Amino acid sequence: MLEATLRRYRCTGCEHVWRQDASRAAEPRAKPSRRGLRWALEGIVHQHPTVARAAEGLGVAWHTANDAVPAKGKRVLIDHPDRLDGVTAIGVDQHVRRRTGRGDKHVTVIIDLTAIHDGTGPARLSDMVEGRSEQAFTTRPAERSRAWRDHRVEVIAMDGFTGFTTATTEGPLTRSRRWPPFHVVGLGGDGLDQRWRRIQRTITGRRGREDDPLHHARPALRTGADLLTDNQQDRLEALFAVDAHAKVEMTSSIHQRTIAAYQHADRRQGRASMIKPINPISSKAPTPPTEIPIPGRTLKNRAIDAPAHLDRPGTPNKPTETINDRLEHPRDSALGFRNLTNYIARSLLETDGFKPRPHPQLRKANQGSEEA
Repeated sequence: MLEATLRRYRCTGCEHVWRQDASRAAEPRAKPSRRGLRWALEGIVHQHPTVARAAEGLGVAWHTANDAVPAKGKRVLIDHPDRLDGVTAIGVDQHVRRRTGRGDKHVTVIIDLTAIHDGTGPARLSDMVEGRSEQAFTTRPAERSRAWRDHRVEVIAMDGFTGFTTATTEGPLTRSRRWPPFHVVGLGGDGLDQRWRRIQRTITGRRGREDDPLHHARPALRTGADLLTDNQQDRLEALFAVDAHAKVEMTSSIHQRTIAAYQHADRRQGRASMIKPINPISSKAPTPPTEIPIPGRTLKNRAIDAPAHLDRPGTPNKPTETINDRLEHPRDSALGFRNLTNYIARSLLETDGFKPRPHPQLRKANQGSEEA
């Protein structure tokens, strides 16, 4: 801790009082010095400590550090005018920021996937908005990003949430929608799971047990055909040989064709084969399965978005889910956030990819403040 004495001057003629200028050492009416704030901000960006740990290192109270450090990061890094320039690919997902029942517990996270799409670096969190609705997805990002306002976003990878789809049904962003294979294959796998569970109850009158053939084969049913082991293949052949399991075999074949379409070496043929499993699910089946209509309608309504990933590969959903998981760290380490603004600031500082840039930007910002 640095203790400094500031000189106080008074004019004997006009009684005017002024003090020694200390703006080069600390911001006006601030307790932490500029160097101390820079040290704390670099620590949060690089090592991800809690605000309590940063306050202990600065020798100030928690409220003092919590007001000063995120505000410094927001001013220098988050609100940097060029931070969102050049964004051409984004991912959208919802995140649960708190487990309490009061108020809206969801936030919409918008991930910048441009570096992943171009193969130049990792993904980063570009923005976080309260709620998960059409308005949350379109309003605030359009206010902050020139790329969003100018409709330069070429790819939007999203899940099957209706609010995100509705937000991109009008305007230039419609052509940008991509439904990643993770969600498409997962939707078919969920229908397959519901199908074998219903057949299991019809045959045995109870839930599956470890020694039941359908229950025992559940991992193999969702595994791609090229990844099945010899034992899994034998298990599935024995399972499908039973007439009572014919409907499970039909649903499994649709699921496997969806996986094979994304793995096809020729993207054009893969796109054509991707459309084939969508029609049987909702129309060509003589007796539509009980579990299939819901995912079938979803796939039919998103028939443009599901194969679109084959047109512009390189925008997987994995980076979006990874950053969504990383957002658990600041929340858990802080034992929860009551203030949404603080939560957004901490999340952006930890997951916005500032690691290659904090030192030059902080140094430049400090030099500018010193010159001022």
